[in-house]
Amino acid sequence: MAGYKPDEEYDYLFKLVLIGDSGVGKSNLLSRFTKNEFNLESKSTIGVEFATRSLRIDNKVIKAQIWDTAGQERYRAITSAYYRGAVGALLVYDVTRHATFQNVGRWLRELREHTDPNIIVMLIGNKTDLRHLVAVSTEDGKAFAEQED
Repeated sequence: MAGYKPDEEYDYLFKLVLIGDSGVGKSNLLSRFTKNEFNLESKSTIGVEFATRSLRIDNKVIKAQIWDTAGQERYRAITSAYYRGAVGALLVYDVTRHATFQNVGRWLRELREHTDPNIIVMLIGNKTDLRHLVAVSTEDGKAFAEQED
């Protein structure tokens, strides 16, 4: 990104949403990508937050606007507005908590109900650094991703 200034105009703006159960690491993924920070003691998100990061790719400035929502059920009412205009989604589960993987199907159904059918979805098994606690295999994640396209 040599020579790029953050306040410079952008050629493309893409809205992406982070979804998944509470505590799977959505906010830390966002923080790591946008600010290169990681907080081991981060708190649960309340409502919705977003951050941006601009990248220069093939002489074009791409601005990613990434929305992070609370994973708790009590915040479900705000999600239809949250999904509006999203072109991509990062569907996150915690590889150390099998229940978060079991809920991925529900998150995917909700996403498909509120977004364009052409949305790009990336399934992310997070917290793989905790190898000794892994409860969901890479193969299970791959199988689900292939099954759901």
